[in-house]
Amino acid sequence: MFAVHFFENKNLLLSQLLKRVPSEGEDLKIKGRKAKVSSVNSIDEKNVYVQVVLESLQKNKPILDNQKKKKR
Repeated sequence: MFAVHFFENKNLLLSQLLKRVPSEGEDLKIKGRKAKVSSVNSIDEKNVYVQVVLESLQKNKPILDNQKKKKR
C-alpha cells in the first residue's frame, strides 16, 4: 500500500492509500473533476507525490429569453 498525495501546483487536493501508483499521462477523476497526471515523485518507499492538472471548469450562464416569460 502506498500513501499517494495528489497536488495541483502546491495545493494538496487529496491523500489516499492505494495499491497501485498512477503513472504519468493517466487520466483520473479527483473530487468529481477530470485530471491528468503530469508527474510522479517517489519520496520514500511508501509516500508518493503526484502532480496533476485539472481541467478548467466552464460555468454555464443561463440565457435570458424574454419571449418565454409570461407577461402580466
